[in-house]
Amino acid sequence: MKAKLVDTVDELNEAAELLLQLRPTYSLESILAQIKHQQAQGYNLAITILDDKVVCVAGFVVTEKLAWGKHMYVDDLVTDENTRSKGAGRAMIDWLKSLCRELGCRELHLDSGMQRKDAHRFYYREGMESTGYHFAAPVFSE
Repeated sequence: MKAKLVDTVDELNEAAELLLQLRPTYSLESILAQIKHQQAQGYNLAITILDDKVVCVAGFVVTEKLAWGKHMYVDDLVTDENTRSKGAGRAMIDWLKSLCRELGCRELHLDSGMQRKDAHRFYYREGMESTGYHFAAPVFSE
């Protein structure tokens, strides 16, 4: 099992299909459009492949903030619900940590919904810590 950056259209399409398990409000067409829009702003997609099939996807950016210095922020992380607990998520986290070190990032960050208890157990097992709450407020008007 290996993780790597997406580098073909077929891999992008497979990654987008898998991301729909995490982001079901999108259609395949709209999530592909959003991915391409975000890629123009520095968004990256990585995949874990098992038996020639994409089984885990991570979407991330590398940026800097006063609070964390140079860091990687994982926006999206999902392992195919049919292949969970087979090491794909661990392979992805290990690969992301390695890429962080290679790029000179101080930390790897992500947010996870409060209801995602299984994901939280996984993150703790992978050596991550819960360091705070994420707050959001809608500020748009229609």
